[in-house]
Amino acid sequence: MQAIRRTQKLMRDWMFTMANGKKRPVDLPHTWNDVDGQDGGNDYYRGTCIYEKKVEKPQFSENECVYLQFQGVNASATVFFNGKKMCTHHNGYSTFRVDVTEELLQENLIRVEVDNSVNDVVYPQKADFTFYGGIYRDVEFLIVPKEHFELDFYGGPGVYVSSEVKGRDGILQVTAYTGEGVKGDTTKTVCFSLLDEDGTQVAKAIATTKSRENGAREQFGCEADAYRATLLVPDAHLWNGVKDPYCYTLVASLKGGNEVVDQVTVRCGIRTFSIDPDKGFFLNGESYPLRGVSRHQDFKGIGNAISYEQMEQDMELIREIGANTIRLAHYQHNQYFYELCDKYGMVVWAEIPYISAHMPNGRENTFFQMRELIIQNYNHPSIVTWGISNEITISRKNKKDMLDNHHALQALCKEMDPTRVTTLACYAMCEPFHPVTKISDVVAWNLYLGWYVPGLFLNDWFMKFYHWKYPNRPLGYSEYGAEGMPNLHSAHPKRGDHTEEYQAKYHEYMLKCFERHPFLWSTYVWNMFDFAADARNQGGEPGMNHKGLVTFDRKIKKDSFYIYKAWWSDEPFVHLCGKRFEHRTGKTTEVVVYSNQTEVSLYNNGKLLETKTGEHAFHFKVALEEENHLEVVSSDLRDEATIYKVREADPSYKVKKGKSQNWV
Repeated sequence: MQAIRRTQKLMRDWMFTMANGKKRPVDLPHTWNDVDGQDGGNDYYRGTCIYEKKVEKPQFSENECVYLQFQGVNASATVFFNGKKMCTHHNGYSTFRVDVTEELLQENLIRVEVDNSVNDVVYPQKADFTFYGGIYRDVEFLIVPKEHFELDFYGGPGVYVSSEVKGRDGILQVTAYTGEGVKGDTTKTVCFSLLDEDGTQVAKAIATTKSRENGAREQFGCEADAYRATLLVPDAHLWNGVKDPYCYTLVASLKGGNEVVDQVTVRCGIRTFSIDPDKGFFLNGESYPLRGVSRHQDFKGIGNAISYEQMEQDMELIREIGANTIRLAHYQHNQYFYELCDKYGMVVWAEIPYISAHMPNGRENTFFQMRELIIQNYNHPSIVTWGISNEITISRKNKKDMLDNHHALQALCKEMDPTRVTTLACYAMCEPFHPVTKISDVVAWNLYLGWYVPGLFLNDWFMKFYHWKYPNRPLGYSEYGAEGMPNLHSAHPKRGDHTEEYQAKYHEYMLKCFERHPFLWSTYVWNMFDFAADARNQGGEPGMNHKGLVTFDRKIKKDSFYIYKAWWSDEPFVHLCGKRFEHRTGKTTEVVVYSNQTEVSLYNNGKLLETKTGEHAFHFKVALEEENHLEVVSSDLRDEATIYKVREADPSYKVKKGKSQNWV
């Protein structure tokens, strides 16, 4: 059976015109900041570049229409089709589309003017990451029946589903909106069919139109007709995080008589969650502490123009450490990555790039981006919270307008999606009493105590104080971390040295700290991967934030990666730290082993030195020989390294440029 809808990818053979007027052919995805956005200096090109492509008229019938669909163009895009201006879109991280049916010729010219220039209207403008310009996600023709589900409303799918659980049964509330070709047509019906993972139908319903004119209150404010139904799923199989991320498939069929004229499929899950200020996060009624990482979407030498395979690689690395949640910072990510989160059970914090500084002229853009975020991602069971802003109090200007903007965003989120909670991430210098911290449903802090300021113990103080002062307000840690360079090492690691050893020491402390304060509803390592921040110059490599547990090219798992694997993962392993710290001075050295086993033995040059019992981290003191072949053993698990005793410290292990100061 031929699919009712189909797509035609438009990824190859674009002509790219740079700011200087020079042209060159490119394939998509593409960014013009893949080099200058990662090399430091805060001087990467921000302006307007042009993409053009000639394309043959796609095959379609007189009963179909054709949309031109963009999945991500940063930051503003003006689209021309055969010389006619079709739309302008101001959100660099979301899907948008335009109907080009009436403009199609036998040969067509697509022209997209892409602008990532500095302005005070479109977010983000001030933040610790590179704002890559370009068409960096897929572009395609979307060919659909003329009578179809809504496609012109904030880039959404037109079909929306939410779930609740009563006893052992699941209840799905589903709504489908129809486009202009169906508006007011009372002869149309929508059939909803819910399929389990084996493709067996487990629930169904038929809905007839209920229009705005008849008094229906539309959830999203959409002008189209809405078809609503409730589906009862007896003995529902719940979406249960990484333990059992079970998804159903909802099939919505728009029918005229007995004929299906359009059809949309939606992957969805049935689950409940709650957040307790004393006991943390609960999934499906059971305690489920959210412990995970934050992620940026760029790669070394590629920027944000990444492939689906690279997204899968990111997910596999996150799964390897045993994380159960991801903060997708600081913007809307690719739909494919949200789908991976659904598939693998990652609980998601999704947010807009309302960040660092409130811009009075950007108010409408925050509402626009939030509407697109919610409407395009409403169906993902992985998402539990909408993030309103990040570190917005870095700038102290326009406080009154900023607070009003936050209250308006909070109201918008609750109106559009009362099933999820809102949150925001507060800057370290934002005191707990600040009024912005009281607006969202729950709150979290970006704290780097022990990195930007001395005193790891301050983390304990902050958590205890906040929980004492606001016992009914759930608290999370939205960011924490320390820079770590795999080429920098020290036998006496200290704050600010950028060594792999201090980063590991920092994270050891933080994991123990979180265990002491189980009321935290979520914690997110900043960051899972090193990422580009062209304004930085630290650790001897400008243009980078090195707080990742994995390097920017995803090739090196730093030692800190393994302390998380030791705490969170059930996959048996042992890891001998310090493999890259080959040359060591002194009579003795510390050797650290990370493992999720309870007993490990350390050998040097074939001789058993010591067997230790414990959890997660094992610290050994080793007398150095000239050459030391170290081997750690736990049952049939092994890891090894060779280190050498030297008279003088290796100068390459010490950072030559850069300090631990923040980017602002």
